[in-house]
Amino acid sequence: MTTQDKGKIHVFTFKDGLLARLAHDLRLTLGRFEIRREGTALSGRFWPATLTVDGVVGKDGRVDADGLSAGDKAKIQRNITDEILLTAQHPEVTFTGALTPGGIVDGRLVMLGKTAPVRAPVRVEGDRLRAQITLVPSQWGIAPYKALAGAIKLQDRVVVALDLPADPAAGGEATPDPCTWAAP
Repeated sequence: MTTQDKGKIHVFTFKDGLLARLAHDLRLTLGRFEIRREGTALSGRFWPATLTVDGVVGKDGRVDADGLSAGDKAKIQRNITDEILLTAQHPEVTFTGALTPGGIVDGRLVMLGKTAPVRAPVRVEGDRLRAQITLVPSQWGIAPYKALAGAIKLQDRVVVALDLPADPAAGGEATPDPCTWAAP
């Protein structure tokens, strides 16, 4: 079963460095992904070139979509695809793993040709499945992005937040087996 536009994956980045006050924490949205479950087995395909910059995350956690100009958003997206994730050479990120009886996703993520373990709890909230996974980019050989000779940089962590319907076909309470969540 496949669903369109019912699931979301957001990626949060965090500023760091001496001049961090001049930088922004950001929220990005992954535009194309596929997550498949068969029994307890999970697999995922993610296309990082489809990341878009939603805006600046304020201290209150709200996203200010107008906090960056269209030019700044485009520049950030180019930096992500061309300098950080090298999407021309590595167009896809993959995940293989399992969902444990305790509601933990445990597996391996392949990014930039390198594999590292990933583990995170999954929560059921009403008719939604939610998970937050903290990734340490240096595990995949990604150095924190720097500007102004390192006075502004990103922390060596990003948070990936998944929000999926419990039932990809109908958004209901029970998840059929097998099932697929997808975004175009």
